[in-house]
Amino acid sequence: MMSPSAPGFALEKSGEETVLRLRGDWTVATLHNVEREFADLRLPSGAGIDVSGLGRIDTAGAFLIDRAMREGGETPPRLIGEHASAASLIAQVHAVSDPAEPPKATPHGLIEMLERVGRGTEAFVRELIATLAFLGETVFTIVRLGAQPWKMRWTSIVAVMEEAGLNAMPIVAFLSFFVGMVVAYIGATTLSDFDLEIYTVELIGYSMLREFGVVLTGIVLAGRTNSSFTAQIGTMKMRQEIDAMQTLGLKPMEVLVAPRVLAMVVMTPILAFVATLAGIAGGIVVGWTSLDINPGLFIERLRTSVPLDQFWIGMSKAPVFGLVVALIACRQGLLTGGSVQSLGHRTTTSVVQAIFAIIVLDAMFAIFYMELGI
Repeated sequence: MMSPSAPGFALEKSGEETVLRLRGDWTVATLHNVEREFADLRLPSGAGIDVSGLGRIDTAGAFLIDRAMREGGETPPRLIGEHASAASLIAQVHAVSDPAEPPKATPHGLIEMLERVGRGTEAFVRELIATLAFLGETVFTIVRLGAQPWKMRWTSIVAVMEEAGLNAMPIVAFLSFFVGMVVAYIGATTLSDFDLEIYTVELIGYSMLREFGVVLTGIVLAGRTNSSFTAQIGTMKMRQEIDAMQTLGLKPMEVLVAPRVLAMVVMTPILAFVATLAGIAGGIVVGWTSLDINPGLFIERLRTSVPLDQFWIGMSKAPVFGLVVALIACRQGLLTGGSVQSLGHRTTTSVVQAIFAIIVLDAMFAIFYMELGI
């Protein structure tokens, strides 16, 4: 085994050219002999570094040479001479230790505002197009499974119906009950100024049958079920279970997406119905305790004063809300990357998008039914 030779260097000047000649082994075991002296060396601009006399070199020696080249003035020194690994090793060290460029100053004022608005609009349009494409793929998958019912995963559908529907029923009913009470109290307080407290019954009927029952159901599902779906599918994506599923010939759209979408489309109207009844029950409690309207009179007035079509208007929104919640949740879950940060980001995005979509769709339904005169 050859003993390492001591490193050395010599700065030679001939005319206008300056050459730094290196010799010996420039490794971590030998550099202590020249490290301090070499660090004090300042090469003139455009100098050459001759590496033909180098022996062995490792990353420690390459780092010292690269640092000298960085400090070489406006025109960095260049390597001259031939060596088996010096040039490539110095280039690798230079690439790793190259300082990042300072961040560019962010423009302020009108230009920045217009730029952010433009980028936000572009991102919104791209997301909308991608969601619609995923909707088309989901509908196509469900139609294909409908034509081949033996491929339908009925066990998964029933399991999701229990987890996302039946288990969510208590919290949906609980929230709707208290929202019904709040609406009744607000209505009674306002209408009492005109001695029209009896019309609190109509207020409860129209608000809960047409709007609050189904909207509260959608928002609860967006916060509870939507995040659950995204986290489940995202975790499977992180663990590469979906890749293994595809390797086995299983399609994620059939195994993961279709059962969840079908279960939500079926269970959301049921949950909306329960929410509506709970909200009306809250109004009955307020009417009985604060307005001296007994439950029998409340229900009779509700039956005669509030048309049945208000109930069907609310129920018509429920399957759409269920479809949107499941669709957004599954899509964001499938977009999850391989990190925990990605899972958290996708889950947050999923919930926000679902709530936003429910509010927007409810406004569109309101405009549509208003134009129909319903």
